[in-house]
Amino acid sequence: MQTLLTTNLGATPLVGRGKVRDLYAVGDALLLVATDRLSAFDHVLATGIPGKGKILTQISLFWFNLVSEIVPNHLITTSVEEFPASLHPYADQLEGRSMLVKRAKMFPVECVARGYLAGSGWKEYQASGTVCGISLPHGLFDGSQLPEPIFTPSTKSQDGAHDENISYEQVEKLLSADTAAELRRLTLAIYRRAAQHAEKHGLILADTKFEFGTTESGIVLADEVLTPDSSRFWDAASWAPGGAQPSFDKQYVRDYLESIHWNKQAPAPGLPSDVVRRTQAKYLEAYRRLTGHDLDL
Repeated sequence: MQTLLTTNLGATPLVGRGKVRDLYAVGDALLLVATDRLSAFDHVLATGIPGKGKILTQISLFWFNLVSEIVPNHLITTSVEEFPASLHPYADQLEGRSMLVKRAKMFPVECVARGYLAGSGWKEYQASGTVCGISLPHGLFDGSQLPEPIFTPSTKSQDGAHDENISYEQVEKLLSADTAAELRRLTLAIYRRAAQHAEKHGLILADTKFEFGTTESGIVLADEVLTPDSSRFWDAASWAPGGAQPSFDKQYVRDYLESIHWNKQAPAPGLPSDVVRRTQAKYLEAYRRLTGHDLDL
């Protein structure tokens, strides 16, 4: 299987390349193409994961459909046949991994929902007993379930730097009280719906982040949604608070990079084939368990 690290769509204007996605201007719309690039510790690695972009795109499409009664999304179509004719010659780069979407004015915050304590939330809790200024009970562990899901927004990095947690009051100042309240409501409603679905399939949705924007019709859910790149999914059967939980994401990659004592500075190293294979298998397993279907790459 080929690994797609960079797209080239001829005369189609390139808006930018993120860590994973390439973004193109297509008339009044945008084209999001999920490549097979992989980032870790805020760096894009020299080696990609074959088919990763397709897996992420198909997971997002599953969730866009599942939560559509909560909030509309920016999707126009994923069918290359319905894209403008100028894109048809590039079907091999687009099939299964691209979304033609409405342009939206994006809010400058990452909308994070946490149902469990992990990652930066755990670090802050250890230091202050809070997450994004929200006081939590004493005696929680790394991996503990929270009394109820919480909204813990962060800045949206524009230059590839790490996002920083911010308080709800800061979101109100950035946007408005009404907009902040609506983004919090939507974030927690989507989280609860997704966590309920994941639980039925033996998975815990520990936390996740969403991006929202506005179109002429109001607030829409945008970008990717509830993939292993933007969410922590844990196996419910092996959940054991008191340490980092195995997750359906880049765990093998992070473990490998730590084992070779990479200094986390550019250039990022490549990955051995066994780490690539095991990482791809984790992404595929997440897709299968969440959707109930296998994905033919």
